[in-house]
Amino acid sequence: MTRAIVAGAGVVGLSCAVRLLESGHRVDVLARDLPLETTSAVAAAIWYPYRALPQDRVTAWSGATYAEFVGLAGEQGTGVRMVTGTEVFRQRQPDPWWRGAVPSLDRETALPAGYRDGWTFVTPVVEMPVYLRWLLGRVEDLGGTVTRMNLSALPDGEDELVVNCAGLGARLLGADRSVVPVRGQVLYVEQVGLDRWWLESDGPTYVVPRSRDIVVGGTDDEGDWSRTPSPETAAAILARATALVPELEGARVLRHKVGLRPVRPAVRVERAGNVVHCYGHGGAGVTLSWGTADEVAALAAD
Repeated sequence: MTRAIVAGAGVVGLSCAVRLLESGHRVDVLARDLPLETTSAVAAAIWYPYRALPQDRVTAWSGATYAEFVGLAGEQGTGVRMVTGTEVFRQRQPDPWWRGAVPSLDRETALPAGYRDGWTFVTPVVEMPVYLRWLLGRVEDLGGTVTRMNLSALPDGEDELVVNCAGLGARLLGADRSVVPVRGQVLYVEQVGLDRWWLESDGPTYVVPRSRDIVVGGTDDEGDWSRTPSPETAAAILARATALVPELEGARVLRHKVGLRPVRPAVRVERAGNVVHCYGHGGAGVTLSWGTADEVAALAAD
């Protein structure tokens, strides 16, 4: 049995830990931030490939993750649901490059005023506080551990496998300056009976219903390290979202959050000696999580 140390306790790190444990490894997750403190906890967490390349690998990873979530949506306590929604555009669009990752996608003809194109499909929506607790429980049930530890460097990996799932922290731990923050601000409003999601590229704007609230976003500010929500930005987000989804008019705002997406020119999933790197998932950590975790497990077996 090989010992594996996973650096990072977000959705990518925990998913990799689960797959490694299922493959028979002894796994210890080490992270500065525990799961509910990570960027993953802020995510609207709708399955959607965003700010992640290359397209061919991302499509394959996304498709594998979609299939996994279909199964998890049938289990109690995972926080995963399959939800129908629509992405809209002001100009005609070709099919999305990730079209092959979803079972069905239909052109939408009943569009809101001002939009000329759109597509509707069913996709996983993941309530991250619930899901991260479920993932953590899965790791522990399989015999793994999760420990808070502020690593200044990756373990040397001489006698164990090291899996680098540090996200933005890979700038330090992986000495990779190509990883940059892309700031995403969201707000959470009361659930007003909305049962479908909406996406629009301006902003970007997204409205993602959950069981008890609705996640409304967002921003896409590359190079911005601030985790402090801006009241002016929040007002602009809510105005755009309400124009797209009028049901949000007057909805009570519950809280504000900011997450820093770890964006890289290409998602890095590769082995270098006893280190397996798995980071740079951009705005698609949830969307790619199981697909990249499967690849990490395969690389660990090499």
